[in-house]
Amino acid sequence: MGITSRRKSVCNHLKGPVVSSQNAKWRLEVQNYTEYCGILWVSNFSTPANYISCVTCRPYKLQVIMFSKVDATKRNEFLDKQKEARNERANLKHRDDASIKIQAAARGFLARKRVRHLLTNQLDAIIEPGIINKDASGGVKPKFSPAFDLYIAVKRFLFVFNEKKDKERFEKLCRYIVACMDAQGEPKVWYVSLALSKDYVLQWIQQLKFILWQCCRYMKTLKPESPNDGKVLTLYLHMLFTFTDTATWKILKVKGGENLASGMSQLCANVMGHLNSKGIYLVLKTLLLQGLARSKPAFKHATLAAIINIALRPLVAGRFTDNLLTVFLVHILSVPAIVLHLFTLAPECLTVLKTHEIFKRSLHMLSSEQNTKIVFNSLEGNYALCLLANLVQLGNIDSEALTTNVAAFTRVVGLLLSKCQSYVALKKSNNTHWHPVLGWFSQLTDHGLHEAMPFVVRQLQLLWNPCTVKLLFNGILSRPLQTPDGSPEKMVSPPPPSATSPKNVILRKLQRSGSKSGGSNSKGRSITSPEVKTICSVCELYQTALVTLTQLRMDILTGLSYQDVLLSNLWRFIGELGPHGPLKLYTENLQTMADQPIFSALTLFCDCAGHLITVLDDLELYEQQKPFRVADLVAMSKILNTFVFRMIWDHGIFDSKSKYSNLFNSCHNLLMLLYDRDCRRSFTPENHWLMKDLKASVFVSELEKAKRRAQIVLQKIPHVIPHRDRVILFRKYVSNEKAALSITESVSASPASTLITVHRPRLIEDGYRQLAALPAQSLKGVIRVRFVNEQGLDEAGIDQDGVFKEFLEETIKTVFDPSLNLFKMTSGEQRLYPSPTSYIQENHLQLFEFVGRMLGKAVYEGIVVEVPFASFFLSQVLGHQHSSLYSPIDELPSLDPGLYKSLTFIKHYDNDIADLDLTFSYDEDVMGKVITHELMPGGRAIPVTNENKISYIHLMAHFKMNVQIREQTQAFIYGFKSIVNLEWLSWFSTPELQRLISGDTADIDLQDLRKHTQYYGGFHNQHRVVTWLWDILQNDFTKDEKALFLKFVTSCSKPPLLGFANLEPPFSIRCVEVSEDQDTGDTLGSVLRGFFTIRKKDPVGRLPTSSTCFNLLKLPNYQKKSTLREKLRYSITSNTGFELS
Repeated sequence: MGITSRRKSVCNHLKGPVVSSQNAKWRLEVQNYTEYCGILWVSNFSTPANYISCVTCRPYKLQVIMFSKVDATKRNEFLDKQKEARNERANLKHRDDASIKIQAAARGFLARKRVRHLLTNQLDAIIEPGIINKDASGGVKPKFSPAFDLYIAVKRFLFVFNEKKDKERFEKLCRYIVACMDAQGEPKVWYVSLALSKDYVLQWIQQLKFILWQCCRYMKTLKPESPNDGKVLTLYLHMLFTFTDTATWKILKVKGGENLASGMSQLCANVMGHLNSKGIYLVLKTLLLQGLARSKPAFKHATLAAIINIALRPLVAGRFTDNLLTVFLVHILSVPAIVLHLFTLAPECLTVLKTHEIFKRSLHMLSSEQNTKIVFNSLEGNYALCLLANLVQLGNIDSEALTTNVAAFTRVVGLLLSKCQSYVALKKSNNTHWHPVLGWFSQLTDHGLHEAMPFVVRQLQLLWNPCTVKLLFNGILSRPLQTPDGSPEKMVSPPPPSATSPKNVILRKLQRSGSKSGGSNSKGRSITSPEVKTICSVCELYQTALVTLTQLRMDILTGLSYQDVLLSNLWRFIGELGPHGPLKLYTENLQTMADQPIFSALTLFCDCAGHLITVLDDLELYEQQKPFRVADLVAMSKILNTFVFRMIWDHGIFDSKSKYSNLFNSCHNLLMLLYDRDCRRSFTPENHWLMKDLKASVFVSELEKAKRRAQIVLQKIPHVIPHRDRVILFRKYVSNEKAALSITESVSASPASTLITVHRPRLIEDGYRQLAALPAQSLKGVIRVRFVNEQGLDEAGIDQDGVFKEFLEETIKTVFDPSLNLFKMTSGEQRLYPSPTSYIQENHLQLFEFVGRMLGKAVYEGIVVEVPFASFFLSQVLGHQHSSLYSPIDELPSLDPGLYKSLTFIKHYDNDIADLDLTFSYDEDVMGKVITHELMPGGRAIPVTNENKISYIHLMAHFKMNVQIREQTQAFIYGFKSIVNLEWLSWFSTPELQRLISGDTADIDLQDLRKHTQYYGGFHNQHRVVTWLWDILQNDFTKDEKALFLKFVTSCSKPPLLGFANLEPPFSIRCVEVSEDQDTGDTLGSVLRGFFTIRKKDPVGRLPTSSTCFNLLKLPNYQKKSTLREKLRYSITSNTGFELS
């Protein structure tokens, strides 16, 4: 039975008899109602009740309908209707509840709006008259209300304050407060006057704190580059500036106000403490980064000065406690280039910083390990670098504090550099990012920091500027420069390039000077003295900077190297270390494997000296002798040579993982640089570079056993081994390789033997066609040559490799002829180098590769060929141009002395170089056409100035010696190294490589030649003609004529490097009786006649001849010594061989 109340309220209280019955069911329906509150089933009524009462509802009239069975469909419809009815009633209830809540919210909103409107109007009524624009109001004076009224209005306003909606009103409030504080003669309107009220002072202080912190919150959202935001920022800073110090408070200037100063100062301290606890320094840092971390500062003078003064006030009030100073360093001095911008925009702030000794206090605070950890943990690598840069500039400004705190400065700067270094990566990876100062960096650098990095770099450059360097190295720069024996410095004339004899007087002086610098020094500096420790710590600081500031390394080296007196005095300082000289001191400290700071002085010196000597020309190094005297260079090379050798041989220091790897690399680089300069123009005595303690037999034995130290010596400092021993080792390595490849010459039928047929008129074409395609291994083997003459007939003479030697000599002679335009002659010494215009030859690069292979074959077989190469080209063959210390300007004289002289003139030109109207381009006349080459992109439009002339000089030299002939050189080297292992060639210097190719430059040893001469045709060592021959060569021929004789019989005017015992084939002298075309070889009769000197008549009509392919001299059996002298001199000066008879 469903019952619905007319009140439309749910009735759940129906009661009545409910009895189950299976015979009959009654359904009660409510008449005239459409809503039901429930269903009541009744049964077993004799007479259904007409009414059923509810305890809480009035009786309803019911109609009883009796039915026996309900259709299932109707029942489901009935249940669905009931469910819909219930849902509708629930929704109705929710709507009723919602309407009540909406009404409450609306009434609350309207009430709050009325209250807010009322309170803001009250505040506006007070502040509006006080912020009248005087210009627009026609001179109307601002009207200020009593401070108490303002306090009450603000208190009420803050009750309804909304940060977004009230931004403009809060700005007006601040303007009013600032204006009322400046009101003249109206104490009651001063906002700070509430501080004198005992009843309201505490609440007023809380109100002031809220307002000032709200100013900070708004400042964080401002953009300093916006003019409108800039004005608002100035206002908020004015608020903070006014209420964090009592200097501008007029209330203290009235009668009796001085008694309030102490209390008011405490009040300001209270306010600053609150702001500090809330994070004002973080706000100021955010603001500074927004204004300064950009390419152009967005702050003006007043704004930046106010920020710095506000930041300093908590420090001053707190008496510079470590905690406050730490916060100041982390949030203020870590802002990129803030000190530089203060120097530019607000220099008076730097005076304030200097007055408060911020630099000195910062150094002392950071000297504590605990404080340093706190600062480092709070800073990322980028901001540690910015803090370092700011401290460096502060030290440069406060030079007095820096002078008295050098030790603390070096420690702190070193720690900051190490902090940055911990984030520096060696190479690019997915976790690294490029940093303009530190290289690959493991932290992400935002755009603002990248834009500010040029300013940071300018600050960092102060670390190695002359002023800072002199302050830090004051201990050695303050003493006058003297020679090692204590006498005043004197200029020592440089030895001539040819001075190699130890008997030379100048060289003996240099040797004595070198021994003084590296030997005993009874008055040496103790490494435990404070001065030495300070200097070493400064050197360690700069060494750390070189390793950390990877992108500024060249800048650092340049700044330190070009100091007038630093390097020379630093070398003197090193020379004075220890009682027995620096060499023994450093060697002894290596033995202890102690991490001594004295190594940093040597490492820094080597890095800087290497950088400087690289760019010094011969005039500066040998004539002007600045910054080093020649005696210094000799002593320096001697000490470094011995020290580097000891590091390798005695201590095994050559691994990059060793803690002394930087020391080794620095010393080795300078050593090799000095060695290369000495190779180009000698300044050291004979055998200066040899290590006398190293026995050749011991070294070779260890090398055969593959001992690591012997291999490193041969790889790093081969010059300590005598040249002859290295040549022997080279020949031994070649022989071992031949044996390993089964290409020994004794096996003529070896599979590695190759036979080629060459027509004499087509020597180059046939040789190139048959040999260019051969693999390198085949070319290393035995090459047999069959010559075909002009008549097309084979020539005899396939034996003893003589024919191949002739083919190789003729090929090399032809391809290196400048008329072929593959190679050109230098303008000075007439030496060969690849022609820049060789491209006019077809397949010129393939020809260069073939030439390289042929020359490599000559070197590989020990065949001496007289081909004089330019030294710069041989340096490129040895790969010297890939060294970081390689300087193209040093090699330029070997190519073009005239151009070198012109570039040197430009380098030393004192006036404005722009007057010469030069650009970064080079005009070249190529076959009548002028071609302009740009030395850099857009070079023809870039003028040469005094600032960039050094770059112009090096780019010009690099272009002439590298860029113009790069492809030709690469092709030549590719062919050359396919035959000869370049690692073996690295044992030799540039002049030594030339000797390896063209023979020894020493005088011809006739005794050695005679000792290794073979005789045929009846000649013997004591034969009359043979005796005349050696006597003529020894006593009658000049040095040049002896060279011509050697060239006449061997095709080369220079003796073999290892002596004539290694001449292949051996030198031979044969007695001949007939002309060249009738000569069929030795017969029994000819031998007997030659042996017993039997001749029918004197062969005065015949000339001596030679077969250079066999190193054979064919000598007629002359009857007179004068005839032999005359004929032999004529033959050697005629520059002919086979055809002369």
